[in-house]
Amino acid sequence: MASMRSRPRGFTLIELLVVLAVVATLLALVAPQYFGSVDRAKEVVLKENLATLRTTIDKFYADSGRYPETLQELVDRRYLRHVPEDPVSQTSDAWVIVPPPQGEKGSVFDIRSASAGVGRNGKAFAEW
Repeated sequence: MASMRSRPRGFTLIELLVVLAVVATLLALVAPQYFGSVDRAKEVVLKENLATLRTTIDKFYADSGRYPETLQELVDRRYLRHVPEDPVSQTSDAWVIVPPPQGEKGSVFDIRSASAGVGRNGKAFAEW
């Protein structure tokens, strides 16, 4: 009988390099779409948070005849459960507060994002 030599099991370096090249190619195709989706989602959440805050400020004004002094007052008076965060800056205390017109009571007339940068629509986040 001929001597049977067992071949060591495992992958060769060439096989591993081919697999890594295929994985790298797939990642290069998918990564830009993933990060674009994350940016789109942040923009949608920012728009929704701004709309929620603005609607809540309007409801507060309709109920009390004045604008709130702070965003925390909306939480304290149970108009909001918590102050929503700006998803672009990832903080809930970086909102830019626009004061009411002269002669109106309160301090919070409108709210804007403090995030630097521009959305997909070409407008700065601070202008939304």
